[in-house]
Amino acid sequence: MMCGGEQELEREHEAGVTDAAFTSLLEDSVEELYERAPCGYLSTLMDGTIAKINTTLLHWLGLPRDRVVCRMRFADLLTVDGRLCHSTQLVPRLQMRGEVSGIALDLKTGWRKRMPVLVSSKVKTSEDGEPLLIRTTLFDARDRRAYEQELLRGRQEAEVARRHAEEDRARLQEALAVLQQNLLPTALPEVPGLEAASYYHTASPDLLGGDFYDLFPLDADRWAFFLGDVCGKGPRAAALTSLTRSTLRAAALYDPDPVVVLSTLNTVLHERYTLGDTRYCTAIFGVLKPDGDRVSVHLASGGHPPALIQRANGTADYLPTPGGMLIGVLPHPHFAQARTELDRGDTLLLYTDGLTEARIGPQRELYGEEALRTFTAAHWPAGPQSLITALTGLLAGFGDGLDDDTALLALGAPSHPAPAQGDVDLM
Repeated sequence: MMCGGEQELEREHEAGVTDAAFTSLLEDSVEELYERAPCGYLSTLMDGTIAKINTTLLHWLGLPRDRVVCRMRFADLLTVDGRLCHSTQLVPRLQMRGEVSGIALDLKTGWRKRMPVLVSSKVKTSEDGEPLLIRTTLFDARDRRAYEQELLRGRQEAEVARRHAEEDRARLQEALAVLQQNLLPTALPEVPGLEAASYYHTASPDLLGGDFYDLFPLDADRWAFFLGDVCGKGPRAAALTSLTRSTLRAAALYDPDPVVVLSTLNTVLHERYTLGDTRYCTAIFGVLKPDGDRVSVHLASGGHPPALIQRANGTADYLPTPGGMLIGVLPHPHFAQARTELDRGDTLLLYTDGLTEARIGPQRELYGEEALRTFTAAHWPAGPQSLITALTGLLAGFGDGLDDDTALLALGAPSHPAPAQGDVDLM
């Protein structure tokens, strides 16, 4: 298939144009193509002296032909860094391979501007293999350079934005960590005749958790404790946590009966969140009364997982609180209560469901309350801090299976040192 120009030439030839005229026309077209090509052409001697150059390249340079041909070398057309690249990359490659392709250089134009080009050169040799001259093609790379610069600028802007985002996230995480600490006691108080230990695992540094706990005195002989979990995460959950903690403490000082305290909290939450955004929580509230070697415990639960007691004899069992309802949903819910006695070596463990709802194994099954009881029973009964330390290691072993905040509070008194060879902890 012939293009339009070829067809026209063919018609002219058929109309009577002589072969000589047709050949002449083609030769003129070849010369025109060389001079007006969309790229620059030049031929240089082996020392770089320019022997021939096309009109396109002269136009880019802004120079007349008589100032270039036989008067300048190719390197003279380049900027300082372009000449450096020419001498260190283009010339050595030509000497080794006889041709180079796609070398990026900058021309020095007559308007004192840089013009980026892509250079390809090839050495022409004689029949004996002797180098005669160098033929070079230059492609206008201004659009490409502008694109590369725009791409680089975009990458730089994206990198700056990424760094700013990381800095903003770090500041946010720091602020959230401070807020989270303010929702928990700085340190548990020292209780005569009792040891207390706690631990808080944050599932995500980007979100405020809703788990909470506390231990505080009621009078000279009694101490109140609570642990719970509010629904949701983030600022609203934090606001609910703050309200819950302050209400529990205030209610306990007025009437420390566990059921009364949870009922007071329920009234406050139900009135606050009845309309619009419904909010609720689960919690265990209790009162401790040390008496010699024993500690009496009276607690009540509102929809919270049961407390677990590790006995000094090496057993572990839950303290049942069946039927305790969520706090804040109904105007008059039922709260289950229970009583027990802690002897020397017994530990009362309270926890949030982040522990028992952790996922384990290849099937990502729930860890569950029975596994927690087995783990606790297998751990030597050496007191609250020892049990919290063991549970901290258990939580760390869950890895990404632990995807919820977890609060732990252990209360009791150690009496037996751990065996010298350590414990055998079971998951």
